[in-house]
Amino acid sequence: MTTRIKPDKIRCDACPVLCFIADGRSGACDRYANHAGELVRLDPLTIIEGAADKGVSSVPFLAGDGGDQNWDGDLLQNSRFVTAIGAGTTYPDYKPAPFIVSQDVDGVDMVTVVTEGIFSYCGVKVKIDTDRFLGHECAVVRVDGEAIGHVMTGEYGSKMLSLGGVEHLTGGSKKEGRVTCDALLRLCNCQAVEVDIDDGPKVIIQAGQAPIVDGTPENLMRVGCGSAAIGMFAAQWAGKVDEVVVVDDHITGVLSEHQAGKMLDIPPTGIRILGRRSTPGRYFQVASPGTGWGGTDIDDPLTILKEFTAGTAWEGMSLLMVSTTGEQYAYFELDADLKPQPMPMPARLQTSVDRIAENCEPSLCSVLFMGGAGGSLRAGVTENPVRLTNSVKDALTYVSVGGAEAYVWPGGGITVMADVLDMPSNAFGYVPTPALVAPIEFTMRLSDYRALGGHMAAVQSIQDVLKDDEIRRVGKIGKSTDPSASRNFRWHPKG
Repeated sequence: MTTRIKPDKIRCDACPVLCFIADGRSGACDRYANHAGELVRLDPLTIIEGAADKGVSSVPFLAGDGGDQNWDGDLLQNSRFVTAIGAGTTYPDYKPAPFIVSQDVDGVDMVTVVTEGIFSYCGVKVKIDTDRFLGHECAVVRVDGEAIGHVMTGEYGSKMLSLGGVEHLTGGSKKEGRVTCDALLRLCNCQAVEVDIDDGPKVIIQAGQAPIVDGTPENLMRVGCGSAAIGMFAAQWAGKVDEVVVVDDHITGVLSEHQAGKMLDIPPTGIRILGRRSTPGRYFQVASPGTGWGGTDIDDPLTILKEFTAGTAWEGMSLLMVSTTGEQYAYFELDADLKPQPMPMPARLQTSVDRIAENCEPSLCSVLFMGGAGGSLRAGVTENPVRLTNSVKDALTYVSVGGAEAYVWPGGGITVMADVLDMPSNAFGYVPTPALVAPIEFTMRLSDYRALGGHMAAVQSIQDVLKDDEIRRVGKIGKSTDPSASRNFRWHPKG
């Protein structure tokens, strides 16, 4: 009889899950594996090279200790920047961060502390360039039926979503947490996610791609509201058409009443518009929000018109109705009963309609990762975490996320936000807490690092780091180059 010998397992202490991993298998996060009894990283450490043209900027640093050289803040001018992608983590950080790397930058000794932080307090802000109605403010956003976020206040020409956050990751059911974490991971790694918005449409979101609303890809982001469009193009309509209505869910514009029309001596036309009149030529709530003309729920623009005023309107009067993107338009002339009758679009007006569309930018989804660097993460940088916080606030320490410039929010703590398109591919991971694993780097002068109580014994030179067999070298970040082809994975089945 053959006795089956169970393979020895080792315990991974990289996160609170504390996986027991058999030889040749990886942990639940796919970041660490048991290789012949040794805990190893699966992902290569990512180095950004040849990066002087990336446009990554920083605050200026002065050379310390009496140095007479200034560093201009370009982290990548040395053509090498060690990101935290593939670095691994030391959470909870009772020990130094995985890599604390020193290098000379134009005579200034610099140090970059890199770690893949475990973020429960994190999420994404999604900007969707579209006029289409995506849901009322505060409407719940769902994936697989689970709430993962909500609709935020709309911005000019865009809709905003706030997804993730600790309440969805850990404050609800286990399924809600898993679904939220999976959606965040895919969005941060520039993959597509379909969301279902309460009392709104289904939307497919992907960073750098056009949103797909109820199966229809969006094309253009509006150039402005209806009133703004009247102001921009009034001179191109004067003398070519008697009246123009730019249909918009926010502010519908009417040329003859608008100040721009008055300045061009366009006479009254007797037009009357449904909705609530604001200032002359500007109307709110002409229709309900929707996916039709100008973000309204209408397919026939005449439904927003009341009867024309007799004695002011006249037979043969011309009327152009157009949406804020120029994608929908129609031309009418009034008959003897002052009823608008559809007519072919005159060539003299087609140019102006095309120009509206020309001035509209492509409709895109933007995904910004947002997270708070907790005290435990900061302890991997310094034995006195508050000193790192103060150093960031004093602009002595530059914070980046996967090599991408990060916006650090004012106020307490270190709350950062960064565009996922500015990072190399597959920059994010996860742990089944559930939480995202996100790269974060802290760069400062070596003298400042020593002063804030940094883990000096763990500092290693860039030359030593580059000897690592598991190095992923990438060039340009973001849309211009897809560095995924250069990634060297070592795959192990999950344990």
